[in-house]
Amino acid sequence: MNTDVILESLPAFADGLWVCLKLLVISLATGLLVSVPLAIARVSSQRWLAWPVWLFTYVIRGTPLLVQVFIVYYGLAQFESVRNSPAWPLLREAWFCAWLAFSVNTTAYTTEIIAGALKATPSGEVEAARAFGLTGWSLYRRILLPSALRRALPQYGNEVISLMHATAIASTVTLVDITRVARDVYANHLLPMEAFGMAALIYFVLTFAMAGVFKGLERRWLRHLRPAS
Repeated sequence: MNTDVILESLPAFADGLWVCLKLLVISLATGLLVSVPLAIARVSSQRWLAWPVWLFTYVIRGTPLLVQVFIVYYGLAQFESVRNSPAWPLLREAWFCAWLAFSVNTTAYTTEIIAGALKATPSGEVEAARAFGLTGWSLYRRILLPSALRRALPQYGNEVISLMHATAIASTVTLVDITRVARDVYANHLLPMEAFGMAALIYFVLTFAMAGVFKGLERRWLRHLRPAS
């Protein structure tokens, strides 16, 4: 094990970690913000609202994220209408394309997670809320959404960790993340254990930390669902 190479590459790995976390946070924030109204539409009894959302989540979850990244970054550029559109200065940037692809992907998964939690809301909670005169948006805002978001924490935690692992795909569109740094270290020194072992260690620490955060949130917000001892 060549510790000199590892120490020398630490600043580059730190920069790659920052890229990874920044992409992860902005993609998750965008996905969560968009998925809440989509989840409400997904569970709507109105087919014209529910079916388009179902189709969107079905298509996105049915195709690999890597393919989606390539379509956004490489595929859209072949259309002249896209290159001549006002959006082209953004779509030709790797950062924007990675954010767009990751946001769309996590939106689809998060929508289904929240929609499933909404469907699993006990009927007693809804009946009690309606007995107090809550209907429509007030019912969602004060009862259904808070309850569903709490119950969705375990599944959403898995989605966050999965998306964090998937940020390694960003290196395929020229972003210098953790995986790209590991590839560069390997190319420069031909030391695969030092290069990819360091990347694996960083991803492991991130996974362990995120899992711990969500376990803490579950203990706090899902305490009422644990069986009484």
